[in-house]
Amino acid sequence: MFDRSRRNLLSRRRTPALPRMPWVVDEDTFVDSCTRCNKCMNACETQIIVKGDGGFPIIDFNRGECTFCTQCAEACPERLFRPTTELPWDLKAQITSNCFAHNKIECRSCGDMCEVQAIRFKLQAGGVALPELDTDVCNGCGACLSVCPASAISMTTKN
Repeated sequence: MFDRSRRNLLSRRRTPALPRMPWVVDEDTFVDSCTRCNKCMNACETQIIVKGDGGFPIIDFNRGECTFCTQCAEACPERLFRPTTELPWDLKAQITSNCFAHNKIECRSCGDMCEVQAIRFKLQAGGVALPELDTDVCNGCGACLSVCPASAISMTTKN
């Protein structure tokens, strides 16, 4: 374990730059109790769990999507995960103005990859179809992020 109070002197952030795995308990408990054994990384079927700051595991959606297989939670020897019957997390996709469609270039890569169909495209008269994200449907899997050729999608915590 390390002294969290000393670490926070250098960084004001209380959450990692990239998200933790689905169903993870609160950040303080996670950092205090995670032994960095890498069992969650080895268990991940899509290999999107990587070492982050301080060697703690994080999700890297640039590597792929989370399938919510629960293998990371099952592999963890510590009590770091909430029940997998709960919602996995509050992450949602966010599409920025860098999106090709917003710049009049036809692209539907994100919508093609969205299994839950949270991204749909609204036709525009005399223009290209624009993406519309339904955050109530988005499960935060990240499938849309790695396929976006404009890097216009990010994962954010729903407020």
